[in-house]
Order: sequence, then structure tokens, then C-alpha cells
Amino acid sequence: MHVVATAGHVDHGKSTLVRALTGMEPDRLAEERRRGLTIELGYAWTTLPSGERVAFVDVPGHERFLGTMLAGVGPVPAVMFVVAADEGWMPQSEEHLVAVRTLGVRHGLLAVTRADLADPAPALEDARDRLAAAGLGDVEALAVSGRTGEGLDGLRAALDRLVAALPAPDPRAPVRLWIDRAFSVRGSGTVVTGTLPAGRVEVGDELELDGEPVRVRGLESLKEHVESVTGVARVALNLRGRITPQRGHALVTPGAWTTTSLVDVRVTRAEGARGPLPARLTAHIGSASVPCEVRPLGPETEGAAARLRLARSLPLHLGDALLLRDPGRGQGELRVLARATVLDVRPPELRRRGAARERAKALADASADAASLLRTHLLLRDGELVAMGCPPEGRPVAAGWHADPDHWSGLSARLPEVVRRYAADHPLEPGMPVEAARHELGLPDRRLVTALVRPPLTVADGRITTTGRVVTGTAGLPAPVARAVRALLDDLAKAPFQAPEAGRLAALGLGPRELAAAVRAGALLRVADGVVLAPGADARAAALLARLPQPFTVSRARSALGTSRRVAVPLLEHLDRKGLTERVDEVHRRCRPATVAP
Repeated sequence: MHVVATAGHVDHGKSTLVRALTGMEPDRLAEERRRGLTIELGYAWTTLPSGERVAFVDVPGHERFLGTMLAGVGPVPAVMFVVAADEGWMPQSEEHLVAVRTLGVRHGLLAVTRADLADPAPALEDARDRLAAAGLGDVEALAVSGRTGEGLDGLRAALDRLVAALPAPDPRAPVRLWIDRAFSVRGSGTVVTGTLPAGRVEVGDELELDGEPVRVRGLESLKEHVESVTGVARVALNLRGRITPQRGHALVTPGAWTTTSLVDVRVTRAEGARGPLPARLTAHIGSASVPCEVRPLGPETEGAAARLRLARSLPLHLGDALLLRDPGRGQGELRVLARATVLDVRPPELRRRGAARERAKALADASADAASLLRTHLLLRDGELVAMGCPPEGRPVAAGWHADPDHWSGLSARLPEVVRRYAADHPLEPGMPVEAARHELGLPDRRLVTALVRPPLTVADGRITTTGRVVTGTAGLPAPVARAVRALLDDLAKAPFQAPEAGRLAALGLGPRELAAAVRAGALLRVADGVVLAPGADARAAALLARLPQPFTVSRARSALGTSRRVAVPLLEHLDRKGLTERVDEVHRRCRPATVAP
């Protein structure tokens, strides 16, 4: 299926032409038929000579309903511009053309109606020149009469050529269906309609509507029940969910869009728009019409950057185009003022003086791709890039994270210096904790830190240290600590199993941190909290205990080792844990058979 919107001045015969082409009545409301003009969007469809089916979105031409017209044209890839031969180009013709041009519609044809009432040649030539100047190129132009049928066969053939030239939509694209009608059907519940520009919708799909999950219970396209449909297509969906949909809401693929009310954009002025943009405008995209505040980030030149604060959140991608309209302007004044191309859907805060100007400079060379996003955000996950409309092309640096190359290189260069400073500030620690490095580098994930580690750095036990830096004994300790440990070892050389008391440790300046550093360096053996011996004391103790009659008690072990119960009990428990001794009962232990006396 293909979808084409009408455009043109009020009462120039758009609905009459659609009716003549399709045999269907596009005006849905009794009020529309009574007044002879389109108020709401109308829909009709037909089969072209080639067998292709085309659906028309018939939009209102009256100036008061410009917002409704934009809701119809916004999601549609092609337009049939209608001009009456007896009136020629009119004010709403111009405003519709400005809207079509600003929305970026580049495919269309021209139908000059009422050819039975006036010579169509002047209107045809004038309108064709205007459409070409607006970027639609050398469109096919035909004179027709909806009343007599003149030229309708040629128009059908031209429509065939138009739809054949339209770019093929991607059936794998994420769904974003802007709702243009929502109503309830007895026995079925909520039904919404819209134009599906790309992607695929199937019965049973779960989509999101304003962040809430909804399920597709039923699906119709051109009044026919279907199980699935791909864009471009006019569709009606029967939904199950808790939210009440309205025109301007969008059904989207979960996780595939960024729902935001703050965007940075590049502003392109509409033809004929003059002066600075008002601070408050209405932004249009798809069928959505949302008030917004406009903040220029720099001088208001063509293509300048601005920040839009939307009155409600919308699902957006980079590269989306919003049309900015001033609904408060008087009759005959241009209300379509600009096109705003989305450059960032998660813009940074502007806190410092001059931050807006810096942001404008950064956006001057921005584009709708992942590389541009990463220059601003530095680090983004796979899913974040997808939701922003920029699926990543390269490999992640770590765990699904992508990085700006310059930022990543800078982090890699900083890490060794960060580790060196930490070692200087914390000489008693065996390395810098990964979490401390994460905080120092301002990274959101520990896995990014480990991905930055390169030789001579290495990661072990959650700490970053220098490869090969295995320091044992007192050599790796700060000088005061090393002197205190050597003095303690001198004490233990005279009485190997008489662990120093807390007073002696304090006198030597060996507090918990210093003792921990000495134990990590292998200069001391920790038997229990507050109980330290010389390295290898446990093996020597096991050799002495192996000479005792087996099994033995704590009292006999204490006597054999020449120590106190304060030391003997935790030392025996330490030997149990190392497998050098084992309990026989509540009172007795014995040495393992492999334990032999020297």
C-alpha cells in the first residue's frame, strides 16, 4: 500500500477529487458535508491501474485547521497538491506549500482542478514553478475535473508513477505510529488509526503508548482484517491497555525511542519567515501538536542551534524534523516559521555562564549519528544509542558501552597517573581499588575501568597495581613501618610463639593499617586479630607439635610452644584451617599424618 496526502487552499476541490478517484466519501462528519469543507482528516482509498493500492489522507484547507492539516501530512511520504483553475494560487496554497517544504516532503504531483470552469494552463504553470522552487522538483502536473471526470485516467496513471518512485520503507524499522483518530467500538474496546510509515505491526504485538504497555488485539488495513502489516500503510488497531489514547500520541516499539521533552535542534527558517523566533511556539511532528519554549543557543542565523522545551514528552530520534508554528498570528500572516531538526534527545544541562554559546558551537558541526552523540555524551550504552535513533556501528569498548575515541584515549592516558598518585597517598595499600579508580575517572561502570587497564598495570583482587610488583618482606613497606616490623621480628626471633601484646605493637607504631600492610607484604603472619607472628611460624609450630604424644591438649601444646593460651588457641585453630592439625574430640587434637618433625 501507498499513502498520499492532499494539500491546497480551502474549497479547491481536494475532497471532490478524492471522491472521484476512489468512489468513497472522505468527509466523515455531517458538519463537513453541510458546510462543504473538510474539518477533520478524511480517508479514502483505491486500486491504481498497476494494481497498487493507494490511500488518501484528505486534509482541511481552511486556515483555521492548519494544525489538522499538519497532522495528516506529517507522517506521509508524498503529497497531491490541488489548485483550482478558476482561482489559481491562494493564501492557503502558499501556507500548505511552506508546511510541505518545511516538513521535508519531496515527492508529489500537481492536480489543477475545475478544468471545466476555466483554462487550467495559467494556474498549472504558476503552481508548477512554485512547487519546483519549494524542493518538490519537476512534478507531474495535470488538469482535471472532479465533476466531469476529465483527466482522471491520466491522474491515476500519474499516481502510479508517483508511488513507484517512492523510497521503499524498512520493514525492520522500529514502529512509531502517530495516532490521528481514537475511539471506542462496542464489543471491541479502544481503536486507533494512523499512518504506519515503516516497520511491521502484528496481532499480539506489545507496543508502548506514553510509556505504558499496550497489546494489539486486532488489526485492520483499508477495512480488511489482517494479521500483520508493514509500512507505509493506513491501519486501525484494536488495543488492550490501561491508557486512553488521543490524537498526537504515538504507538512505539518498546526501548526503540527516547521519550523526551527537551531537545537540541538545528533551526531552518521557512521561506518568507522573518525576524527572531517567538519564545513560545507550537511544535508539530506526525499527528502531535505540542506547545514549546524556544531558547536560541547562539545568534539566530540560518541553521542556528536552539533548545526546545516541549509541554509534554514525545518519542523522538536524532534526525527527526519538527515543524514550528505560531498559532497566534493573524489572518494572512505566515504561521509556519521553521523546521527544527533534532540533534540531541538528551541534551546536557547549561549551568555555567557561556555554556549556551559553547553548546551552539558544538552543535554547529553535529550530525544525526552515533559519533556526534558520543562527542557530547562521551559514553553511551548500546540500548541508549538505539533509542536515540543511532544504532552503533563499531564494537563497544566494554560491556555494551561505546566511547568517544578521543575521550577513551584520554582516559587510558590518565589511568596510570591516577594509580601512581593513589599509591603515593596510600603507601600501605597493595594497589588502587577499581571502585576508587572509577570514581576518580568519573566513569559509570567498573567494567570500563578494567577495560582501560594495560600493561604495566594489572587488576587482581579488585585492585589495580603494576605488573610484576610482587614485594615481599619489609622492602615494599614505608621506612617507618619497615623499621617497626624488623624490631618486632627481632622480638619474635627470641620467643617465636610469644605474640606481642597490644601495648608493644602500639609502642612500635604498628596499628591495624600498618599490620595489614605488613601481612600483605608477607613480612608478618596474622594468626588472628591482634595476634601476629613471624612468617613460617605456623609450619614450625606444626613440626614441634608432631613430636608430642598424639593426641594432645591445648595445655600440652601451649607448654611445647612456650606461649600463652591467648596465642595457643588461635594458633591451633589456624593450624586446623591449614590442614596441619585436626580435632579428635572436644579436648584433643593430633597432627595430620603428613606432618613430620624436621
